[in-house]
Amino acid sequence: MFLRGLSLRTRLLFLSMALVAVGLLGTGVVVSTALHDYLQDRVDERLTVITQFASRVAPGGEGARGVRAVSLGDNTVTFVDEEGALRDSVDATTPPPGGGPDLPTLDRRAVAAKEGRPFTVPSRDGEHDWRVVALPRTGVATGSDPGSVVVASSLRDVDNTVGKTRTLSLTAGIVLLGALGVAGRFAVRSGLRPLTSIEETSAAITTGDFSQRIPELAGPRTEVGRLTQRLNAMLAQIDTAFRARAEAESRMRHFFADASHELRTPLVGIKGYTDLYRMGYLPSRQDIDVTMDRIATESERLTQLVENMLLLARLDEDAHPHSELALPLELEPMDLRTLAADALHDLRALDATRPVSLTGPGGGRPASAPALADEARLRQVVSNLVGNAVAHTPPGTPVRIGVGTTGGHAVLEVEDHGPGLSPEDQQRVFDRFYRTDGSRTRTGNGGSGLGLAIARSLVTAHHGHITLDTAPDAGCTFRILLPLPDETTDETTDETTDGSLDESRDERPNGSASP
Repeated sequence: MFLRGLSLRTRLLFLSMALVAVGLLGTGVVVSTALHDYLQDRVDERLTVITQFASRVAPGGEGARGVRAVSLGDNTVTFVDEEGALRDSVDATTPPPGGGPDLPTLDRRAVAAKEGRPFTVPSRDGEHDWRVVALPRTGVATGSDPGSVVVASSLRDVDNTVGKTRTLSLTAGIVLLGALGVAGRFAVRSGLRPLTSIEETSAAITTGDFSQRIPELAGPRTEVGRLTQRLNAMLAQIDTAFRARAEAESRMRHFFADASHELRTPLVGIKGYTDLYRMGYLPSRQDIDVTMDRIATESERLTQLVENMLLLARLDEDAHPHSELALPLELEPMDLRTLAADALHDLRALDATRPVSLTGPGGGRPASAPALADEARLRQVVSNLVGNAVAHTPPGTPVRIGVGTTGGHAVLEVEDHGPGLSPEDQQRVFDRFYRTDGSRTRTGNGGSGLGLAIARSLVTAHHGHITLDTAPDAGCTFRILLPLPDETTDETTDETTDGSLDESRDERPNGSASP
């Protein structure tokens, strides 16, 4: 439980050191135990040989001297009778360590029960143990009381050797544990460096800097490397989402500001005229009629602006089919040549001085352009493009209407030879409430800046797109591209719809007839 309050680095180091310590301790115990058993087995082998030799000699005889010769200072040889009482002993050249073994009573029955197997007894002073082997005496003239022989060997040297080994293992283990602790500290710090980077990156993100990314300090196949990649991908998505939200909020602020400005202009006019009437500054009927006409004009302008804003709002809801604001489209098979012919007539009606031509996309003969569309909505788009060509180019500027199919799309384009647009204006010309200044000549009061935004939204609602090709002093070409209906045969002949295309051909600027 106390580890919960520690850092991950400390916990990993502590657990690693604990595992190493347990491993070293277990290894030391196994080694010392194995060494003790091995040395004790060697002692047992020597005891068994001495005991077997001593069991065949008589106490005090010539054989006893042989026993003394093979007995060292850490060995004792004792002869006992049938009742276990001491009969004789072979003294070693040096006193036995610890006062000798503290032997139990070894009568004939007890010796037989041992079956010649070595057993352990303490020394008389209790400092260490002795190994003992007891055997009945055989092979000599023992009379009526052959007795037994008991041979004991001190384990002092074995205990000393095992103790030194344990001390050496413990010392080496402590030194090794300390060295591993120092090395492990650096290893854990290095291994957790990516997590430190994640922490630092998270701290930077909390301050609002969503562009931060976690450095890839580990291989892509490692857990930390994969975690870094996933987190960076998540951060990229978060950054993109926040940027998109910031841009949307900025566009919304601009939209409300522009909409407020556009709405305020007619409202101010209406309020001014009504104030004039209320204060009695319109004495004659003629003044009242003029003022009411201006109020009606401003009201129509205000109504058109509100309707355009509502239309844009409904078009924005097309991504949500179940929304009540979504704009319903009445899609029916049609041919864009009809819109092209009407656009040509509209151009001639708006400015009879303009040379107007009808061609295919980019030139050539006009061709069939079948599409599945809402004709009324597309007519609104084309009318807006035609109106722009007339309003933003000098009188008499040539205009070309192109219609046909290109690359699996039905195409209708409106090209003028006016002053064109700068790259900056080209990027923003479809933005709401955006109106160009300087690069294109504006006549009258101009529009509200919603026409091209509505045109793009309507074309997008038909699963198509509208493009603009322009450059300064190179004119503008607005191009509407709609997907062709399924199982449509591309008609590339110059057939007309109710003769409208033939009737609408006019001369080019150089006076030649359009193809």
